[in-house]
Amino acid sequence: MGVMLKGGCRCGAVVFTVESHTPHPYQLCYCTICRKTAGGGGFAINIMGVADTLEIEGKDALGIYNAEMEDHKGRCYTSSGQRHFCRSCGSALWMSDPSWPDLVHPFASAIDSDLPVPPAKTHLMLRFKASWLEPDIAPGDLTFDEYPEESIEDWHRSRGLWID
Repeated sequence: MGVMLKGGCRCGAVVFTVESHTPHPYQLCYCTICRKTAGGGGFAINIMGVADTLEIEGKDALGIYNAEMEDHKGRCYTSSGQRHFCRSCGSALWMSDPSWPDLVHPFASAIDSDLPVPPAKTHLMLRFKASWLEPDIAPGDLTFDEYPEESIEDWHRSRGLWID
């Protein structure tokens, strides 16, 4: 049964709840999409929730952004990742993707519930970080130029932090 998280946008037009087994906000993503749509500190932090537990008030205020991307050969395509935001105040709320229909990834910045402090952080997509940013990498933190192999679920389970 995990933990129920409550979140919403800054203006209050969108409020949501979602159940999470993995509530530690440990993954800092420095990719251009995350930092430009949700990361005023130069990165965004996504956590993970169970998609079929997501309940939303204010659906009419939701907008969805699918980023334009470029593959390693320079070909452009539209990401299947759907970044949900409030059309009234612009707050980034969560990301979902039809490729992972059972999951939803709320931005930690949109969560109003108390979140547990992670024992360490994982800094990912560092090759895309803003030039002005000096990441605060603490002893025990992991760093990756792109994605780590360890999933959010595996990270929580391997550290005894998975919440049933």
